[in-house]
Amino acid sequence: MSLVELIAQADARGLAASGLACIDRCLPLLGGDDELLRPLWASLADGSDWGGSLEKARAALGSAVPVGDVGDDAARLARRMLDAAPAERTADAVRPWADACSAASLRIHRLLDPAADATTDPDAAPAEDTADLSPLVAAELRRQTAVLELLAGHGVNGLRGALEVSVEGRRVLRAVVSRRARGATGPGA
Repeated sequence: MSLVELIAQADARGLAASGLACIDRCLPLLGGDDELLRPLWASLADGSDWGGSLEKARAALGSAVPVGDVGDDAARLARRMLDAAPAERTADAVRPWADACSAASLRIHRLLDPAADATTDPDAAPAEDTADLSPLVAAELRRQTAVLELLAGHGVNGLRGALEVSVEGRRVLRAVVSRRARGATGPGA
């Protein structure tokens, strides 16, 4: 099933987990602690309100986002995902947010992928065939699909797996961001 179909069929918890997972994987762009979003994951598991934890996460990251290069554009997109998270986790509230997070996260990965073709439009819709995508974007598309499949197939019990998928993606993006930073401050910079 395609990512678009999975989002269309997901329930409120699956949609919230999908959007949260996108933010979680992009956390290195915001300078956030790896544990920053754990209370939000916990609220998905126990069904509690996540509004307070959402506000704490936003406050912990502040509102400053750097301005300048492609990495800064990616950081702004990541911040917008967090800022746009709805306080209520109803399907009607989280569906457009989860869809926007999916698109933003794919765009972030296109912007940061060193193997991406410079002529590729970062705003283009994701291809269904990952063979047509750069490696970082293809991996992000697979992670987004995996998160939604885990929640669709296992409900609340799929949250642990979804979090593991997000942690793996966060590590990958952190390595990409680190390489970009070294390249910017390396010889000749």
